Amino acid sequence: MTRLRELLREGIDHRALIHLAAGHGVRPSLLDCLGELSWETVPDDAKADLDRFRQSHLLKSLNLAGELHRLAASLSDRSIPFVAFKGPTLALALYGGLAGREYNDIDVIVPERRIDDAEDVIGSMGYASPQGDRTFRRAFLASQRQYAFIRGDDGAAIDLHWGFCGTHVPFPVAPDEIWEDSPLLSVGGRDVPVLSAPNLALLLAGHGTKESWAMLKWVSDFARMIDRHRALDWEALHARAEARGCGGAVLLGCALAKELLDFAVPQALASRIAGSDRVRKRTAAIAGTMRQGLPPPAQVEHFADLLLCDRPIDRVRGALKLAFTPTAGDYEAMRLPPALWSAYYASRPCRLAFRTAARRA
Repeated sequence: MTRLRELLREGIDHRALIHLAAGHGVRPSLLDCLGELSWETVPDDAKADLDRFRQSHLLKSLNLAGELHRLAASLSDRSIPFVAFKGPTLALALYGGLAGREYNDIDVIVPERRIDDAEDVIGSMGYASPQGDRTFRRAFLASQRQYAFIRGDDGAAIDLHWGFCGTHVPFPVAPDEIWEDSPLLSVGGRDVPVLSAPNLALLLAGHGTKESWAMLKWVSDFARMIDRHRALDWEALHARAEARGCGGAVLLGCALAKELLDFAVPQALASRIAGSDRVRKRTAAIAGTMRQGLPPPAQVEHFADLLLCDRPIDRVRGALKLAFTPTAGDYEAMRLPPALWSAYYASRPCRLAFRTAARRA
């Protein structure tokens, strides 16, 4: 807090600060920090903007918690196994309250064999997918193992998963590892199954790495996980991730928590982090980009996911699979009737090659 107080007294662009906090999804933490400093030097208009965010975010959080309550009840009524993660449950588990973290949707994972049933449940709640009908999603989106659904009246959103990442890359935790160890968390007066602490740690490491740790929010999530669960066997967690081909994700999350937020890394992993050139280089690159004070960069067709792969051969395989797996972007670039959708397997590599050449030019 002393350093933050000094920065405020030296004079900063509060508008830029709020804009950057919004881009990185950390406005609740900024509100907490400025409140602890009694809003010292903060102009009235900037404080008013943050107060408006606080009110709207609280309403959104309560609405999404209510929707999770409804979804949990509906899935349970249909005997569909599910686990909620991120969203309201993560805010409660790591930040102590529904509004302690920014989020815009509800994430649930169900067994792959129950995807159609879960879609029917979500549709009965007034949600529709902006990603086309079921046939279109299966053709162009199934490789990502998640579908999005939005309710038109208030914009509430649900992401329905049957995997934690696309089929082209490994991930620290597999869906079949979560069902026997899913504790209950009370959300809106209803017990909702969530990820256990070990599985949540692996999920956060994998998700942050999958997204190139582009948002400070994801680093904060992992840092809080380390801080609140010091008793976790981090060496065993790293071994689990390493066995799945992505142990570097755990090391990278720890290194970024230390570099950017000054959280002590788990002692069991300190030597592994220090001994990994790849982790050190990635940490320096990500931290350097973030310290430039720029909004998070946009991903390009999930190719950032390849950072999950420990082995170069897995990155090559993942890139090749991406290069030959049609996406909705291919359809938008050249709309063919369903009878010709198989042609996208041949046209996609050409489209990617053209885009790469154009970008370089």
